[in-house]
Amino acid sequence: MIGEADAQAVPEVDMQRPSVSRMYNYFLGGRHNFAADREAAAAALTAMPELPAIVRLNRRFLRRAVTRAHEAGVGQFLDLGCGIPSPGDAREVVRELDPHAPVVGVDVEASAYLHGCCVTEDDPHAGMVLADLTDPGLVLGSPVVRDLIDLDRPVGLLLVAVAHFIPDTERLARALDDYRRALAPGSVLALTHGSRKGSSERTERVRRIYNNTTAPMVMRDQADVRAFFGDWALLSPGVTLVGEWMAAEDLDEVAQRAFIVGMSRKIGT
Repeated sequence: MIGEADAQAVPEVDMQRPSVSRMYNYFLGGRHNFAADREAAAAALTAMPELPAIVRLNRRFLRRAVTRAHEAGVGQFLDLGCGIPSPGDAREVVRELDPHAPVVGVDVEASAYLHGCCVTEDDPHAGMVLADLTDPGLVLGSPVVRDLIDLDRPVGLLLVAVAHFIPDTERLARALDDYRRALAPGSVLALTHGSRKGSSERTERVRRIYNNTTAPMVMRDQADVRAFFGDWALLSPGVTLVGEWMAAEDLDEVAQRAFIVGMSRKIGT
């Protein structure tokens, strides 16, 4: 299903200003990026060569989270800050598990929205919403979400590699409170976030580069990230560095400490 901009005009794609979603696409080896994105990405790689490994590890966690949610009976997914479609994204993983499971991507960047619309055009069970994820009313009330997502059934809510691009902690926390209240028992929240622990001058250089893109970057600690899960029950091993979640895998030494991850489930009847 082609997404709708909820009566808003899709903003013009700015090719001169680096885009977070297009830089992420570049780190994944994608082609949906411009010279400004590649230049900013190259500067970030100079500061931290491990960035592609960090991005790939986020994707591996995403796969694990979607699979775990599916095994727990979650049959529909809302991917907040979905980015530009690329191999290993939420829609692709969901389709491997269930060809008919509803999956809706949400992004505020025009590039991500437009590419997402192209990919979902021939998929009647998928769609895109152009919206700021910190506006739950707009997201959950959008025609695409209303058509595809049944809020009376469990939903997999995904925020992978996006929360650290929302510097207003209170606004993000309020939004997540609203999402958690709106979703049915059995719903699952999966979130990854850049870690303040072990931050270095290299990390600060990367953060300064991102501050000149479409979205500034902020690092938070485990207590900050834990609060985003509210009163939902944490799934083992809790909110922790990704290295503990993926302990059985061969991980890049820097990447396994670079971000915090967690999953939780809404308990109730």
